[in-house]
Amino acid sequence: MRTGFAGWRCIVGGAVWLVMCGCVSAQTFYVATSGSDLPANGSAQNPWQSISYAFDQVPDGATILVSPGLYSGRVRLDRQFNNGITIRSSQPYQARLRHNDGAVVICYTCAGVTLEGFDIAHAASNTGALVIQIQTTQVSRVTLRNNIIHDSTNNDLLKINNGARDVLVEGNMFYNQQGSDEHIDVNSVENVTIRDNVFFNTQSQSSTSSFIVIKDSNGSSDGILGSRQIRVQRNILFNWQGSDGQSFIRVGEDGTANFEAQDVLIENNLLLGNSTRMQRSALTVQGSRDVTFRFNTVVGDLPSRSFAARLLAVGSNQANENIQLNNNIWSDPSGSMGAEGFTGADVFDAPTGDNASVALQRNLYFNGGQAIPADTAQEVRFSQDAQRIVVNPQLPDLTGVPIPSYNGNAFNGGFASIRAVFTSLVNEYGRPAGNSVVVNAGLTTGAPQTDILGASRDAQPDIGAVEVGAATPPPPPVDRGPNKFIPSWLILLLDEAG
Repeated sequence: MRTGFAGWRCIVGGAVWLVMCGCVSAQTFYVATSGSDLPANGSAQNPWQSISYAFDQVPDGATILVSPGLYSGRVRLDRQFNNGITIRSSQPYQARLRHNDGAVVICYTCAGVTLEGFDIAHAASNTGALVIQIQTTQVSRVTLRNNIIHDSTNNDLLKINNGARDVLVEGNMFYNQQGSDEHIDVNSVENVTIRDNVFFNTQSQSSTSSFIVIKDSNGSSDGILGSRQIRVQRNILFNWQGSDGQSFIRVGEDGTANFEAQDVLIENNLLLGNSTRMQRSALTVQGSRDVTFRFNTVVGDLPSRSFAARLLAVGSNQANENIQLNNNIWSDPSGSMGAEGFTGADVFDAPTGDNASVALQRNLYFNGGQAIPADTAQEVRFSQDAQRIVVNPQLPDLTGVPIPSYNGNAFNGGFASIRAVFTSLVNEYGRPAGNSVVVNAGLTTGAPQTDILGASRDAQPDIGAVEVGAATPPPPPVDRGPNKFIPSWLILLLDEAG
């Protein structure tokens, strides 16, 4: 295949014979640290040197393959594509993106862009904010997939804000934000999906905020009032090292008069309380409406002030409205559920008047054989869950949970990929025993069709993130962009044919 040529070519005879159409898309371009932005043409033989330059040159439908190496400087993505382009590290995690002055990757006007397979972090000397920022009303159809996004020296790892729409954050690893900030700040946006990711921190960071925050800090100035249509699905969050006033997942934070978020679905997530550091609660919902938290598994000592959820309104917030909490496992085998550092141990922190409507349905509660704490001063109590189950779900012990940070060549723990980390953590720490009471005990109404690993749920689903007896499906095929239907061996052969 003649790379760098935006068209089609055919090879007849010899080793290659394409029966269907006799030709292949020739829209793959190359970037390498040894390349040159001028006068190179982006071919395998004459690659460009920078991703930003390549991005400005390629046609719609192209794939940009980035060779291993260190790429210093900001990656600026500011074009829009109808069919979409893919920018991919040719070897997963071996193309390293670093910048020493603010965000490493910015997308302020881009559309139809996928960024895949990179190691992205601040340079050690960076004093500017954010590692990746995706923002403005001109942004849509952006995907971040299979990237390691880590070690901010200032602020969030990923900020999606100011009217961005249609963003997919899929299969990435996030760790070590900095300051009173988040792994992902979802702020005044629409239709954002966060799924199949791994979130953790490697070191004590007492001021850092929640791993995922969903809110609206700027009112209607960007045309969106309250983040909406947000999906947080099939993620793993663990090894809390942050502020004792924050949560793994937080919906609402700023105390605004408008609902800070609405139409938020949080399902099939695994939250591991393997750290000894205090947090406020696994989940916080503040001044928001239409928030559903279902089929999640929260397990571990999880030192906290309210084990399951903090439901409140602050400042000018309206009371939370239509909060649904169902088919979840909340299990503290240590027997200290929500008891640490706060007067009045409780599962839920829900002050009087802060919640217009909260529904608890068919959740499992376990406190290591001790009584489930119930602070009568709270408006939401586990006893209001008429179909509750109070018994040991038989989840594995959390001793020895690996902290799978990446050293540039390998993951701690010997994992080969982010997906390998993900499946191992689910199977080792999130899968109940085969005879657990959670099996076939979930409610069918609103149940997701699959579990945290993508396995099909039964007609009578299991409670929690894992469908215990279901077979884990194979990983999805790699999307090669315009060459997605062409075998890898054929792509290489055509490249060599020139």
